Amino acid sequence: MTVRSMRAANGRATTAKRGPGKARAVELAVLADTIDPAIAARHLTIAREIYAERRRRHKFLPADLFGEPTWDILIDLYIAYREDRRVPTTSSCIGAHVPPTTALRWLRILESRDLVEREDDGRDGRRTFVRLSPQGLTAMDAAFASIHANMSRAINATDVADAPLETV
Repeated sequence: MTVRSMRAANGRATTAKRGPGKARAVELAVLADTIDPAIAARHLTIAREIYAERRRRHKFLPADLFGEPTWDILIDLYIAYREDRRVPTTSSCIGAHVPPTTALRWLRILESRDLVEREDDGRDGRRTFVRLSPQGLTAMDAAFASIHANMSRAINATDVADAPLETV
């Protein structure tokens, strides 16, 4: 089933590709402004490190043990959003580190769940871009806030456990 047919079945718009449009641009700009810039920067740092660490672990363990292309796609799109970059669909597939057909299938699933959206390249009809939807951006911000809180808590617990005991 294609994204178009899934959307049609759900009573949504029948086109899989959306142009940016002024209303959409305003909606994304408002959403971007709802998070404190310092928090957005912290989330971007976390996203970059998680993405890089996912590549580094292949130095220690066989790459075929790992497979989570949706997470790689979402992290890649989050980084691109925070860096104000547009991501061609083909680049998103490369960033997923899986065969293009697998990445495209996951992009369709993410799009059908309103986590990502596509837009046509106004200058080149053969190319489309993919980006996080407002719902996808909100979900990724929440995920990185949770990661930050839990890692901070774990680090603080380790620091307390490693602290020398005071003698009375």
